[in-house]
Amino acid sequence: MTVRTSVLAFASTILCCGSVLQAQQNESLYARVIPDAEASYANSTAGSTPAIGNETSTDPGGALSPQGGTAPVASVSDNQWHIVVSPYLWFPGVHGTIGAQGHDIGYSASPGDLLSNFRFGLMGVVEARRNRLLTTIDMMWIRLEDDKALPFPNVGADSATLKMTEFLLTPNVGLRLIDGKMIKADALAGIRFWHFGENVTFSPGTLGFDFSKSQNWVDPLVGGRIETALSPKVAITVAGDVGGWGTGSQLEYQVVGLLGYKVKPNMTLQAGYRYLYVDYEKNGGTDAFVKATTSGVIFGVTIILK
Repeated sequence: MTVRTSVLAFASTILCCGSVLQAQQNESLYARVIPDAEASYANSTAGSTPAIGNETSTDPGGALSPQGGTAPVASVSDNQWHIVVSPYLWFPGVHGTIGAQGHDIGYSASPGDLLSNFRFGLMGVVEARRNRLLTTIDMMWIRLEDDKALPFPNVGADSATLKMTEFLLTPNVGLRLIDGKMIKADALAGIRFWHFGENVTFSPGTLGFDFSKSQNWVDPLVGGRIETALSPKVAITVAGDVGGWGTGSQLEYQVVGLLGYKVKPNMTLQAGYRYLYVDYEKNGGTDAFVKATTSGVIFGVTIILK
């Protein structure tokens, strides 16, 4: 892989968003995938049909949940905060278009390309919930580095080192709309902060081409998630969000699907797929623009702390 190819693949990844990472989003990988599937599944299959009116059942946090008819639409609160953490790893590939000042070029990098230049990463979600109110914070910090020999003779340098940093922070607040025995649904709203930093150093440094740049912007988001218990230990979570609308990026959206397996009462293993798209323009595209799709498998674990 030449420096030109390497710089293109990785810079594209950083400038486009979501690349590399592996790890945001949202939002339901950011929650306990099987809140208390074991208890709720057993209750739901106990054999009696809920009567029309109010019926109470215990939810994961110990709160009571009145049923209106057969639809779980209300919840008696326990007035306690419940906290979960979800570290994860995202292994995506990335492809799209990047350009500036009327010129553009397509690019593509596989998960293997990105992983081979991975140097450091930190990804995870923290969620706190009290009654129907919940808040989540998703953070993803990635560092890539590549050092390649230059393929061009007589340029005054033997090699170039490219270092790139990606940082995404997604705080959300939400409301639990459905808190049933077999299904839970949340509405979410928040922001996503994007930071991409690039640094290129030539060795020997006689060219005067070294540079360091960064891009930062914030997008508003709206989204939601649905969690469904398939058995006492298995559950599916589907989540997504959309935002931008010209505030930072022109448009961004993501979709996440997860399968969770409860190995302990307070621990759930997760595996799934995450798809993230961004369309970003700086100064209306006259300075720089990028359209990028980042997608790949994701693995994580959710731990109930309280």
